[in-house]
Amino acid sequence: MAKKGDTRACISLHALDHGSVDLVCEQIRTISDRTGVSMTGPIPLPTRKLRVPVRKSPDGEGSETWDRWEARLHKRLIYIDADDRALRQLMRIQIPDGVKISIQIQSK
Repeated sequence: MAKKGDTRACISLHALDHGSVDLVCEQIRTISDRTGVSMTGPIPLPTRKLRVPVRKSPDGEGSETWDRWEARLHKRLIYIDADDRALRQLMRIQIPDGVKISIQIQSK
């Protein structure tokens, strides 16, 4: 039989804009402080850089000049105790467009 506090939620956040990821992290920290559950994180994971070189001239004429487009994928990881009240408030967070969030319940 599991005791109270033996489970925790692993929350992973992904977005192209680091500001929106940090905003959601602060909302989760506020919920953690308000409900009194322990929280670990946000743990910044390595930023993934997606680079796409694109040829400027579409017809192949002229000199070879390239545009280099880059998108950076920012990731954060948060562990929070799986308290029923905290998880209900967590489900009501307003998540900005472009932020992906996944929540997994784990046992310690």
